[in-house]
Amino acid sequence: MRSVIVGTAGHIDHGKTTLVRALTGVDADRLPEEKRRGITIDLGFAELDLGDARVGFVDVPGHERFVKNMLAGAHGLDAVALVVAADEGVMPQTREHFEIARLLGVGGGLVVVTKADTVEAELIELVREEIAELVAGSFLEGAPVVAVSARTGAGLEELRATLREIATRAAPRPTEWIALLPVDRSFTMRGFGAVATGTLVAGEIAEGQELDLLPAGRRVRVRGLQVHGRATALAEAGQRTAVNLGGVEAAQVERGMVLAAAGRLRPTQIVDAALEVLADAARPLRSRARVRLHLGTAEVLARVQVLEDAGEIAAGARGFAQLRLESPVVALPGERFIVRSYSPQRTVAGGVVLDAFAPKHRGRERADARARLAALAAADRASRVRAYVESAGERGLSRADLAARTGWRDEVLSEAIDEAKRRGATVEAEGVFLSRASLDRLVAAALAAVEAHHAREPLQRGLARETLRERVFAHVGGEVFRAALAEAERAGLLAAERDVVRARSHALELSPADAEFRARLERVYAEAALEAPPTEEAFARAAAGRKIDREHARKLLQLLVADGTLVRVAAEHFFHREAISRLVATLREHAASRASDRSLDVATFKDLAGVSRKYAIPLLEYLDREGVTRRAGDRRVVL
Repeated sequence: MRSVIVGTAGHIDHGKTTLVRALTGVDADRLPEEKRRGITIDLGFAELDLGDARVGFVDVPGHERFVKNMLAGAHGLDAVALVVAADEGVMPQTREHFEIARLLGVGGGLVVVTKADTVEAELIELVREEIAELVAGSFLEGAPVVAVSARTGAGLEELRATLREIATRAAPRPTEWIALLPVDRSFTMRGFGAVATGTLVAGEIAEGQELDLLPAGRRVRVRGLQVHGRATALAEAGQRTAVNLGGVEAAQVERGMVLAAAGRLRPTQIVDAALEVLADAARPLRSRARVRLHLGTAEVLARVQVLEDAGEIAAGARGFAQLRLESPVVALPGERFIVRSYSPQRTVAGGVVLDAFAPKHRGRERADARARLAALAAADRASRVRAYVESAGERGLSRADLAARTGWRDEVLSEAIDEAKRRGATVEAEGVFLSRASLDRLVAAALAAVEAHHAREPLQRGLARETLRERVFAHVGGEVFRAALAEAERAGLLAAERDVVRARSHALELSPADAEFRARLERVYAEAALEAPPTEEAFARAAAGRKIDREHARKLLQLLVADGTLVRVAAEHFFHREAISRLVATLREHAASRASDRSLDVATFKDLAGVSRKYAIPLLEYLDREGVTRRAGDRRVVL
């Protein structure tokens, strides 16, 4: 059975609620004040079962003071029933409600001329002409116009038939979004607790499922579900749904909040959008204007930053703007919204979200921002992924970031990411996605930093990895750092060793004097074996009476350590690798000869190594670290 949501729209006292009651038998005015005053103040709901189709009515108030309540029910409609009283014709709220439905992108509907029994047929024809003029060129042009009388019942069967046809022709709900239910009403039900109601605009909600209540950020559980007043285990997109919530009090659930699939969406306060200003707006929509944004069931205050060069969007014109919200909301690309003036409250514009997590735009960035938004407006899913990743710069976006930014289901998101990567402009770094241009910039910056280090320190193997990360990659995650190094290696630009990064083209070219000093220094340590001299003494021996800069000598010493010729045992204890190798062999031969006891004390070690305690202790601690020996009390076990 097809299930659609139809919203009433029209001027106050044009018979919207009476019409719904005549069709469904339900009085949608539920508040005592509505009964007392005889007007609709808040949203009302009713259902019409047409056999092969089910229509859920959202009855909205017509008074201009309650347009904000009307807007809370105007989201998620499949169709609108524009109600015009035959005895009054098109009135101010008729026009405003019609414009709101148009700006929200409602896909279809009909016009109902009520109170047909109170006027002559000629007047009804005049009203029809007035309606045709109002809806010309819009989504209601050519839509059915049905004249009815709720009092006599005339025209109601024709209206039911028209509603059945609208329900069967209604476009299917979008399937790319996760479960999303903007809350338009909340209350406590005795014995059940908190209940939230709304139109499930996307996805499915199942009994027992966990959801997020946003922007509060509270995790809740679905204890029970009702669709059009009947208990069910599963609610689907396009249905009026009541959700019995566990884990939250009713007082903590408010109109304007959103129930969404757990762990997927995040609130935002900066939104880029395409706007259309109404032709009858009193003035252009200008930058810095404070407005009321109606998105879903939420109403929040916002400041407008127009991205057009003139700094304004004229009445009847379209343009791009950034909305900076005073309170967080949940927004998704493609969602439509209404903008009303701060005071007096009047509908002035409508728009569609293009980027729900936009960076702040400065004045000089207007042209670039407009070009980006124009591309987003026409983008397919893969191109949208690419645009969002590019806007994140070198930090990139995780899969969770993209999920929150798009609201897409897992399979839809995966397909879009894979296609964006296939096209080549988006790359993945251990689960972080960034643009190819951003990765190339990071690789170029890393190469420049390493080459600058080589120019400063030609005798060093390269730049320490951690130093490179701090200088170039401090603002990005470790995944991006590793990906950039891997990319630089694949391109043959850098070589990343265990602790340093060097340019592939970098080679140590020692001067004859340096080469001679290095050879002498190695010989000093080789001849000293395990009784290596202090570094200053080693430098003096290698210099052979010639003057040498100590800092330069240390760099040449470090080259011997880097290539493994010398082993650094302690801060100022360096030994030739061959001496260390001979020592390890001696210890293992000694241990092998004493199979029942492979341990030795310091005195025995001193005898085997032929060194004093000055060298014995640093050597033993080094051998412990290297896994050659293991300390056991005051003895060492040779492993």
